[in-house]
Amino acid sequence: MRRGIAATALVAALALAATACGGDKNDGGGSTDAGGELSGTVTWWDTSNDTEKATFQKIAESFQAKHPKVTVKYVNVPYGDAQNKVKNAFSSGADAPDVIRADVGWVADFASLGYLDKVPAETAKKVDAEFLPSAAASGKYENQMYAVPQVIDTLGLFYNKKMLADAGVQPPTTLEELKTASAKIKEKTGKTGLYLRGDDSYWFLPLIYGEGGDLVDAKNKTVTVDGPAGVKAFKAARDLVASGAAVTNSTDGYQNMQTAFKTGQVAMMINGPWAIKDTYAGEQFADKANLGVAPVPAGSAKAGGPQGGHDLAVYAGSKNRAAAHAFVEYLSSQEVQVQAAKELSLLPTRTAAYEQPDVKSNQMVQFFKPAVDKAVERAWIPENGSLFDPLKVEYTKAVTGAATPEDAAKSAGVEFRKILKGWK
Repeated sequence: MRRGIAATALVAALALAATACGGDKNDGGGSTDAGGELSGTVTWWDTSNDTEKATFQKIAESFQAKHPKVTVKYVNVPYGDAQNKVKNAFSSGADAPDVIRADVGWVADFASLGYLDKVPAETAKKVDAEFLPSAAASGKYENQMYAVPQVIDTLGLFYNKKMLADAGVQPPTTLEELKTASAKIKEKTGKTGLYLRGDDSYWFLPLIYGEGGDLVDAKNKTVTVDGPAGVKAFKAARDLVASGAAVTNSTDGYQNMQTAFKTGQVAMMINGPWAIKDTYAGEQFADKANLGVAPVPAGSAKAGGPQGGHDLAVYAGSKNRAAAHAFVEYLSSQEVQVQAAKELSLLPTRTAAYEQPDVKSNQMVQFFKPAVDKAVERAWIPENGSLFDPLKVEYTKAVTGAATPEDAAKSAGVEFRKILKGWK
């Protein structure tokens, strides 16, 4: 839920004023020396996970090597805490980062509050021309670009090839096939078919998309999570667990899911490209070829994964805006994106990066790229991230049986309309 907006209004206005005073050159004080060379300190709050952060810290150091008068202060901020922590830092102006790695769902919110500096005009033109259109769209608010896309992703079905082969089943393409396959896996191996993450709203999205629905209709300012498709999605989640096709956990679901999959307690999970490196570290995947990835199983209408990813943005109140924007440009460069794809199997946002050998040879990137191309673009509205809090509560209730699917959908709709004031 959105927090502290009234309290931050004055600070947001001051941030916008600071941006205006800086002009279009983004040459905040201390960013360049007398010869025009970049200098000063750039603090970067990076939300990458434990298996990614060493790579990104190394990338930050390589920027320093190219610009010896710039010091990059790298700070890894746990993703779960990041949205509120960034907001609090920006609203107070104290110890605020110069650059943030933001979930694509946060950009419009931060921009609407005046916290983000506009992307320089020339860079914005390059993003529109050289980046995946869906990725570029995530960095915009009211037709202005406030963030540069770093990585793009979606969800897929990870499966243990040996366990499926032992059970004599193929990767399921629908939820009904998933239930049938899970029953055979249980019969043949004694293991559960799927770990369904039930404590995070993002994992609800393939279910509602699969029923032909969405959380909201932003064009018509209408809440749709409590419509027929939403009710079917909550029912589908509960049915997977109640039928025994899946197990779930209402707390610390991500780590429990990863552990269960990596140790062979379950044959399948739904996850994204950020999980590949960690999954390879599991005992079941000492032979990397044992990991398979398929599209998320379809619901009654279609298969649909959500568009996710992370964007890079500069704080409007940064005192080193020139260096900060240069750092963002470097982090989103083809060189760095190819490195991230090679080392972490993260998907580039630059179109041309997919033609590079280290990207073309990465099987996981090559699988996820078509999935990303078909991913459902989310509503880029300021309240995007705020909707996930009440949705998480109701999704968990439905998955665990603490509430009926109908009641979960109804309650989510009520909470959504409190956040989206004036929406139907």
